[in-house]
Amino acid sequence: MADASGMRRNLANYGDAGFSVFLRKAFIKALGYTDDALERPIIGICNTDSGYNACHANMPDLVTAASRGIMLAGGIPIPFPVISIQESFSHPTSMYLRNLMAMDAEEMIRAQPMDAVILMGGCDKTVPALVMGAASAGVPAIVLVSGPMLAGSWRGERLGACTDCRRFWGRYRAGELSDQQINEVNSELAPTVGFCGVMGTASTMALATEALGMMLPGSACVPAVHGERRRVAEMTGARAVAMAKERLTPDKILTPGAFTNALRTVLAAGGSTNAVIHLTAMAQRLGIGVDLDGFDRIARETPVLIDLKPTGQGYMEDLHHAGGLVPMLREIKPLLDLSCLTVTGKTLGENLDAAPPGFQQNIIRPFANPIYSGGAMAVLRGNLAPQGALIKQAAAAQHLLQHTGRAVVFSSLADMAARIDSPDLDVNPDDVLVLQNAGPKGAPGMPEAGYLPIPKKLLQQGIKDMVRISDARMSGTAFGTIVLHISPEAAIGGPLGLVRTGDRIRLDTANRAIDLLVDDEELEARRKAMPAPPSGEGRRGYERLYFETVTQAERGCDFEFMIPKTTTTIP
Repeated sequence: MADASGMRRNLANYGDAGFSVFLRKAFIKALGYTDDALERPIIGICNTDSGYNACHANMPDLVTAASRGIMLAGGIPIPFPVISIQESFSHPTSMYLRNLMAMDAEEMIRAQPMDAVILMGGCDKTVPALVMGAASAGVPAIVLVSGPMLAGSWRGERLGACTDCRRFWGRYRAGELSDQQINEVNSELAPTVGFCGVMGTASTMALATEALGMMLPGSACVPAVHGERRRVAEMTGARAVAMAKERLTPDKILTPGAFTNALRTVLAAGGSTNAVIHLTAMAQRLGIGVDLDGFDRIARETPVLIDLKPTGQGYMEDLHHAGGLVPMLREIKPLLDLSCLTVTGKTLGENLDAAPPGFQQNIIRPFANPIYSGGAMAVLRGNLAPQGALIKQAAAAQHLLQHTGRAVVFSSLADMAARIDSPDLDVNPDDVLVLQNAGPKGAPGMPEAGYLPIPKKLLQQGIKDMVRISDARMSGTAFGTIVLHISPEAAIGGPLGLVRTGDRIRLDTANRAIDLLVDDEELEARRKAMPAPPSGEGRRGYERLYFETVTQAERGCDFEFMIPKTTTTIP
């Protein structure tokens, strides 16, 4: 029954298809459905509402609005839950759970009858997880994000999660703010529901997903609390019914050209380094590999145009009022593959032509007058990162992009927490802070610990940035001269694990290099003394699956067995 639709799709195996449909209808009629209703196209609504996830707290309203759109278009909406991940409520880290959520979404889409599915996400890992699952399941799918929160205000200053979380926490650690003041700030950082209102990972993935063609044009930036967000949900519901009839499956949209468009969008937006990992994982589900050196090449020719924190000054609501993603895509139009199909059934180029005309605004810069040129991110290689590393140079202290300094090494997250603020820590502003064993397996889960805090004794001297390197990730909301995603990670024998305090490290961003200035003979002696890498032995359940199969950063940290054979490589 490969071509079955509605209630006849994905039947429970009783050995009699007719009985399977009969039984299915008997149970769902308990909810009051008529036979007429049950003959209509079924649109699943993959719902990630959770009491732990304020970023998604408007999901019940969006389910209602999307359901209205589905019914007005002649379909039947059936919401169903999957795992919900909120960044600050996920132990040990949200990245550890992303693949579990992707598996949950894929299996629930496969298991239940639906002719199309609406993927409702928002907070950092949820959108990539949902798209990964839907890409593997192969059912027509369209993304609906919860939308960004609005900015708050403290003593006349606009602020919002979570670039300002880090900025004000740094000031508090330096003794510039009192307990009362930091508590006042804490109440204004997330004044409404929705995902972070700066160019963090959630906002970056929303923009990237719209550029991919998996979301209605103009829908990435609409604030969570606006009435327009509900109207977008209604239109998404109606479009899902049409996609079911057209059998517009993800593989027709998620093409090599579409992923290259999304990577360029991330760069032009000054987006999160996390997006490189997520887009790699999403692309691999379609057999598309992402080449880091190719990414560095397109980065050099793609200027940063959006003036949002942490690279700029604005917030997502400002980008929405400036026209959303469309004006930026028009600025980089010569760099895009405009022939890529989207969920509208039209190409990206046709969508841009049909969008409302632009107008004067100051959030999206002209191509010739960027916020930053030369690449928002740079890919680094060298004896410290033979499989690559990333630096978000647009959010770094420019004078530190070329730097040689003495390493101050922390062997783990616990070691860093225990010593970073010690008055006895031997550290100077020109040193290079190094965090080991914070990668996919080392932490585990590759936490957003790459934003190593400036030691308290240096903060009190007014030091705001230092070169920091690790095999961890960094929140898209963070800033600083930070080298991330060093691969292979320290825990599996990568060179980062060989660094000792006092070694010299050279960061040469212009030449895309990161090197440990220690001779090969000494490094080989250290290598022989390294402990065995962590394995699944003695672990159980998901933890064992994770340790036995997770890949490194340059392969998206997906599970090896979830990745089909690569058939093409981008960009």
